[in-house]
Amino acid sequence: MYEERKYRDWVKHEDLVAVKVIQEETDLLVSGDVDLSASAAEAIAKYRRQIKGYITRDKGFQSALEPVEVMGDAPEIVKEMAEAARIVGVGPMASVAGVMAERVGRDLLKFSKQIIVENGGDIFINTSARRLLGIYAGSSPFTGKIALKIEADQTPLGICTSSGTIGHSLSFGKADAAIVLSKWTALADAAATATGNLVKKEEDIQTAVEFAKAIKGVEGVVVIMGDKIGAWGKIEIVRA
Repeated sequence: MYEERKYRDWVKHEDLVAVKVIQEETDLLVSGDVDLSASAAEAIAKYRRQIKGYITRDKGFQSALEPVEVMGDAPEIVKEMAEAARIVGVGPMASVAGVMAERVGRDLLKFSKQIIVENGGDIFINTSARRLLGIYAGSSPFTGKIALKIEADQTPLGICTSSGTIGHSLSFGKADAAIVLSKWTALADAAATATGNLVKKEEDIQTAVEFAKAIKGVEGVVVIMGDKIGAWGKIEIVRA
């Protein structure tokens, strides 16, 4: 089911060419030094084929809500999803958007020095310039008012968001946004899901931040619920 991604209207990297590439459930916004439509479509098809092919052999992989062991001959992208999920204690599909963003992005680095791949709020970025990435947190008053400042030397970097109030991704929490930064985008995605799951009320924000902080490989976290926000790590929040 397609869901309009209104936050994409904010994307204005004037030095990059942004293209939308959609294949079935995969909907990427790819920004690079040149138009990367064809190369992105090829990469998406390759990784979708690997994941879908594995799911046909391992029926429990797609629906698992806890870490699972995968077959020894599973594709590397599937093993990566399973490992990221194991580290934070969620099902492997919690990392699928992040792993797809990074795998596609790294393939595209052959054609463009700068790459930003956004996959439903999960981002892989490699940039030569400072970027401001706006924060979308549903009905929270912070939406559209604040952004993450990302310096070139922080990248390549994964920045992933989970929400219990917007989007169609599964969340057991009520955070408007749980954002995790990591050099490993699959881990950022899985960790964002696990962090967001912990937030049922505003008082849970600090607990969720501490949880993410304790995960090896996590470089920063932001948790938003209503008009409350908690943050930790190598992040700089600025006015949008």
